Amino acid sequence: MSETSPAPEDRTTLQRNAVGLLGAVIMSAALMGPAVSVYFNPQLVAGFAGAATPLVMVISMVGVLITASGIMQMARELPSAGAFYTYVSRGIGARSGFVTGGLMFVAYALLVPAELALIGVYTHDLLASYGVHVHWALISLAFTVLMLVLSLRGIRGSLRTALTLFSAEVLVITVLSVIVLAKGGAHGLSLAPLNPASSPRGPSGLALGMVYGVLSFVGFEAATTLGEEVREPRHNVPWGIALSTLFVGVIYLFCTYSEMIGFGTGSASRLAADQAPFNTLAATYAPWMKLLIGLAGISSIFAVVMNSNNGIVRIIFAMGREGMLPRRLAHVDPKHRSPNRAIWTVAVFATLVTFVVGFATGPFNAYAYLGALLTLAIVPVYMLTNIACVRFFLRERREHFNVVRHAVLPVLGILLMLIPIYGSVWPIPKAPYNLFPYLIIAFIGATALIAVWLGRARPDRLTRAGAVLATGDTDAPEVVAS
Repeated sequence: MSETSPAPEDRTTLQRNAVGLLGAVIMSAALMGPAVSVYFNPQLVAGFAGAATPLVMVISMVGVLITASGIMQMARELPSAGAFYTYVSRGIGARSGFVTGGLMFVAYALLVPAELALIGVYTHDLLASYGVHVHWALISLAFTVLMLVLSLRGIRGSLRTALTLFSAEVLVITVLSVIVLAKGGAHGLSLAPLNPASSPRGPSGLALGMVYGVLSFVGFEAATTLGEEVREPRHNVPWGIALSTLFVGVIYLFCTYSEMIGFGTGSASRLAADQAPFNTLAATYAPWMKLLIGLAGISSIFAVVMNSNNGIVRIIFAMGREGMLPRRLAHVDPKHRSPNRAIWTVAVFATLVTFVVGFATGPFNAYAYLGALLTLAIVPVYMLTNIACVRFFLRERREHFNVVRHAVLPVLGILLMLIPIYGSVWPIPKAPYNLFPYLIIAFIGATALIAVWLGRARPDRLTRAGAVLATGDTDAPEVVAS
């Protein structure tokens, strides 16, 4: 071996101290995709909560912060690229951690092709409005290649790109919101959007609206996957989650308030029926921003693509390193310190799913169907992690156990996550959405069986589940198999 060849252990070690607190914030904030959420979610909330849509976003933010509390506690104790897989393995057991890793794969790995399909059709439609026609598949392929190149060059470049895109989208949607409010909206400024009485269905309308309000924050947890690449992970990862959730929550509040004022508090039904309300606001209050609104949408979608890809790649890397997946997936490129084999694996998977589902159902339906599936996969992960938090601090950190932080808040977080689950199954949605909950249940059952087999056939691997932390050392005195 030459003097310049990396040591064997370096081939499974990510780049230490590659990013700081800002990188952790951007990882989570960009994955939430403020522009995408502001473009496509408020009209869904308004269908239930009416003019009280901005209030729903505030309530949803509080609910997500409560849910995130247990996750932040685990991130502080167990910084790792494996994120939820590591937390659940250590808090509940290796088999549960394996199932969690599987659910994270569904959630993040499906988010990549879902957003690639969306960016293809969204960009196609934007170009077509200017007389330029490019097939959506070619656009999706181009962004897939860009995602692959940036990922292979390392986390710093990926997050710099995400920061640029995130800044651009936030600037555009904020400027339009300011213009709408400066012009007084449809009927002047009002506090009605923050009044619970503005919900035509009362408290039930607020609760049902929360289904889509909470979903707007999915991705807040993305910073956890940087546990081995961020400086001072025990501090920066939890703060990255908290600050990104608060920052994006303020953006949601401001922009949805301006949307409601722009349409008029007495015209919530118009907002609910509008498929592109921000485009309508641009046409009404600032026609010169039409192109900028479109570009901000593309920017936001690609930022989600990049950060969801970064997240799933690191979870696969961590599971491969511990033998829960093929160990070759834990290989790290010695030059850029990126998990190149995991990156290529996700890129191939995303490409296949994007085009198979996209051509079979249409690109927008691919986004809708995959998005529904991944949402049903990620919510149980949040719940399992909060259960893990309670058990971990009772068993392994009893001296630091705090009733509020390690019991009350995690239990509240679990209960709050029942809201989007309820909204996904009742009233019974139309096909194929009615089948999706059962597909996820079947997937959980299948991965649980594999975990049981793994425990019997290769029990040594289960003892390492969730053991490798940000230090690269094993920090698991004993990992149970449950």
